[in-house]
Amino acid sequence: MSNLFLAADVSWWERINIFISQPVISIVVRILAAFLILLIGLKIAKFIANRYEKSKAAAKLNKTVRNFLKNVIKIVLYVAVVLCALIVLGFELSVFSAALASVGVTVGLALQGGLSNIAGGVMVVAFKPFELGDYVEAAGVSGTVTDIGIFYTTLTTPDNKKVVVPNGTISNTVVTNYSTHETRRIDFDFTISYNASIDDAKRVLMACAKSDERILSDPAPAVMITSHGESAVGIRLRVWVKNSDYWDVNFAMQELVKRTFDDKGIEIPYNQLDVHISK
Repeated sequence: MSNLFLAADVSWWERINIFISQPVISIVVRILAAFLILLIGLKIAKFIANRYEKSKAAAKLNKTVRNFLKNVIKIVLYVAVVLCALIVLGFELSVFSAALASVGVTVGLALQGGLSNIAGGVMVVAFKPFELGDYVEAAGVSGTVTDIGIFYTTLTTPDNKKVVVPNGTISNTVVTNYSTHETRRIDFDFTISYNASIDDAKRVLMACAKSDERILSDPAPAVMITSHGESAVGIRLRVWVKNSDYWDVNFAMQELVKRTFDDKGIEIPYNQLDVHISK
């Protein structure tokens, strides 16, 4: 260590600068400073992104767009914090620029899937095939949309599984949105014996539909014969319900019709085969 550090006429600030300038100490200080920048900077970036989501400007936007922009802001700030930490460690940005320029083609090919996911995310936000909270079916999975990120869209299935789907896949596949409209139609398909009265079966199905207050009167329930099968006559009950009542009505009506058919003596036949033997 320099004798200047021990001189009597040297101020404490100058002593600190001399101490820090030592090679080993300098490296340790840089590492600690970079660690603090990462630790504090990432928390600040997250805080800014959350504050934006709750700001008046964000409140004017659609919740899906608001959530997407929040994720974009967070990632941009994260990148800025990491770059600041690298600069404190002694890296020069010009070195990064030269390195990126030299491997630009390679990086582009490596990020091709990621870039397509970013483009897909932008398309989802711009064209709005679905929004946060919608129940959708896409890319072979179905569930409630819980997050639309830059790269992925997250769905929660009815049995509480988390499914992450790349935005590029969603933007290039058929998306069925079950939450777009307030009402949905349910078609119940039953079978009755050829010996049963069609009129009685129709009356029973209409009575079951009218007994449930969750079934809408407009459009009105309808019953129609759908097929003449090998062992039974196909009969369909068609009703309309609110989106939120879809599954509850579906399960309740299946049970109610079976119980009512049993009470009224309307047979739901098994598959059967008549064999005639001639000598």
